[in-house]
Amino acid sequence: MRKTKNLNDRWQFTGPDGRTVSVNLPHTWNSVDGQDGGNNYWRGSCRYERELDMPEFQKGEERVYLEFRGVNASARVCFNDTLVCTHDGGYSTFRVDVTDLLRETNRLAVEADNGVNDRVYPQKADFTFYGGIYRDVNLVVVNRRHFALADRGGNGIRITPQVKELDGYVRVQTFTEMDAGGNKSDAALPDDDCEIRIVLLDSDGAVAASGTGADCTLVIPSVHLWDGLKDPYLYTAVARLEYHGKTVDEIRCRFGVRTFHVDPEKGFFLNGRSYPLRGVSRHQDWKGLGNAITKEHHQKDMELIREIGANTVRLAHYQHDQYFYDLCDESGLVVWAEIPYISEHMANGRANTISQMKELIVQNYNHPCIVCWGVSNEITISTKNKKDMLDNHRELNELCHEMDPTRLTTLACYAMCGPFNRSAHITDLVSWNLYLGWYVPGLFLNDWWMRFFHFRYPKRCLGYSEYGCEAMPNLHSGKPRRGDHSEEYQTVYHEYMLKCFERNPYLWATHVWNMFDFAADARDQGGEAGMNHKGLVTFDRKIKKDSFYLYKAYWSDEPFVHIAGRRRADREESVTTVKVYTNQPKAALYADGKLMEEQTGDRVFNFRVPLNGTVTLEVRAGECRDTAVFHKVAVPNPAYKLVRKKSSSANWV
Repeated sequence: MRKTKNLNDRWQFTGPDGRTVSVNLPHTWNSVDGQDGGNNYWRGSCRYERELDMPEFQKGEERVYLEFRGVNASARVCFNDTLVCTHDGGYSTFRVDVTDLLRETNRLAVEADNGVNDRVYPQKADFTFYGGIYRDVNLVVVNRRHFALADRGGNGIRITPQVKELDGYVRVQTFTEMDAGGNKSDAALPDDDCEIRIVLLDSDGAVAASGTGADCTLVIPSVHLWDGLKDPYLYTAVARLEYHGKTVDEIRCRFGVRTFHVDPEKGFFLNGRSYPLRGVSRHQDWKGLGNAITKEHHQKDMELIREIGANTVRLAHYQHDQYFYDLCDESGLVVWAEIPYISEHMANGRANTISQMKELIVQNYNHPCIVCWGVSNEITISTKNKKDMLDNHRELNELCHEMDPTRLTTLACYAMCGPFNRSAHITDLVSWNLYLGWYVPGLFLNDWWMRFFHFRYPKRCLGYSEYGCEAMPNLHSGKPRRGDHSEEYQTVYHEYMLKCFERNPYLWATHVWNMFDFAADARDQGGEAGMNHKGLVTFDRKIKKDSFYLYKAYWSDEPFVHIAGRRRADREESVTTVKVYTNQPKAALYADGKLMEEQTGDRVFNFRVPLNGTVTLEVRAGECRDTAVFHKVAVPNPAYKLVRKKSSSANWV
C-alpha cells in the first residue's frame, strides 16, 4: 500500500543575494518585494536543496516518486546530481520517479525560476508572480503495480457521473502504471494477474454501489445530488488494485452527482432549477506571505466567502491549490477554473497553454464544484498576432471538449475587447471584465452594455467575470466620487451593480473583483503601493469593508445588521446620513439610547441623524444589534482624503 512522507522541512535556500539560509516550505522569495510597489520585485532563478534518507521500500516491488504541488514558475529537479525532470507552469502538481537513483543519503535540489521569458505563462498581468516552492513537496512510495502517478499530476482515476431519472450512473475509469513512471496503461490492467475493484461509498461510509474493471459504470439508486450551498453531498470512490487477490494499491476520491446547464435568457441552472451564480473572484496570496500559504489560510478564505453568502467563486487566474477545490466541493460553491493564459498572446507560449490546460483538467476532473474551464483572461490587451491567438483559443476550446465533454468552456474579455471581437465567440460561454463607473465614468453604462450585447447576441450566454472599484478602509468621503478610493464610493458602486444585475437576470454568472485585496507590484494607487484594493476584505483578512456587508445583505441567510461608514467617525455635516445593511425586513435606529426611527426596507436603509457633539448609535434588526460612534467636527478630517503623489511605479491602468 502507498505511503506518503511530507518533505516541507529542512531546506537550504540560496536566494537572489547569493546567501544560503534554512527555510521550511511553503516558501517564496517575493513575500516582501512582491508587495511593496515599484514593479521591481526580483524575478529569476533560486535554488532549494535538502538531504533525505532512503525511505523504507521493497526493492523490485515498490517505486518511489517525488511529488511537487506547486513550484513557480518553472522547475528543474535534480536528484543525486542527476536532472530527473523539468516542469513549466507554476500552479499545478507534477511528479517524477526517482527509485533507480536512491542511495542511503540523497541530495534533492530544485531550481525554481520566475524569470521573464516568452514561453511560460503568466508574463504580463495585474498580480505578482511570486517565485518559490510555495506548496507541499512529498515522497510517495507505491507498489510497482499502481494507479497512475506520472500522468500530468493526476491521481489515476476519472469519475463521470450522470443522472437518469432518479438514479446516478457513475462511470469510473482508472489508469495504471507498472515499474517506472510513464509506463502507463490507458484504462487497462498492468498485467493479467491484476484486477481492479471499485466501491462507491455514501457520506456515511456505507456501500452505495460496487463493481470491477478499469472502466466500469455503476448505478446508485435514488442518488443523492450535490446541490450547491444547501446540500453539497459527496460520495467517495474507492479503487483497489489487486494482484493475485491481494490489494497492492488503493486510492480514494470524493465526487458529487449533479446536472447543470446555462440558458441565454434565464441564466444558470443546477439540477434542473434556476440557480443564478452570484459570487466573487479569489487570488491566493496573503499580506506578508505571498502565495506561500497554509491550509489554515485557505480555510480562513473559505470561511469569509461562506459568510458573505456567495454561491460561486472564480479561481483566478491560475490553477489553485487542490485543498481549496476540496473546500469548494464541501461548501457547495460553483467554480470557474482557469489557466494563466492572460493579457498577451505569446507565440512561443502556445505549447505551455496546452500543457497547463491538460494539467488543470486531469488534476481537477473529479471536482463536482467545477462547471467550466476558462481558456484565457483579457488576452487581447497587447496581442499582436491576432490570427495565432485566435487559433490558440480554438485549439484550447477543442482540447477542453475532447478531454471533458461534460463541462462548458468560457473566457474573460475586457472592456476594449468589443462585443464583436472574434475571440469572444469561440467558447461555450463568455464573460466580460468591465469597470464602467470606475475606470470610466457612468455606472449606467453597465445596463447599456449588457442590454446591447444581449440584444445583438440573444443566444450567447453572457456573464460579468470582473467588476469592482478600489477602496481603502482609511479613506472616506461624505460626498464619494469615482476615483477617490473611499470606502463610501465602493458601496455606491456595488449598490448600483447589484440592482443592475437584478434588472438583467439573464447573466449566467457575476463575479466581484475581488474578494480580497491582493498584491500587484506594478500598482501605486490609493496611497499604498504594490496593491490592488478592489477587495471586499483587506489583504490581511482583518477588515471587512462596508461593501462586504452589502453583499452579505443580498446573498446570506444568516441574520445580521451592520452600520456602514463607521470608520468615517469624524463628520463635519450637521445632519448626516447613516447607512445600514441588513437582510432583515425592518431596522430601528437608536441615538444615545432613544429610538429615532424605524424603517421597513430591503437590504439598504438610510437614516438621517442630527450631529451635535458625539452620538452613540445602535441599530436593531430582529435579534441583531450593531453600534457605532460619530463625532461632529468643524472641518473634514484630512486623514480621510487620498493624498496623490508622483510615483515612478507603472500603474496597471
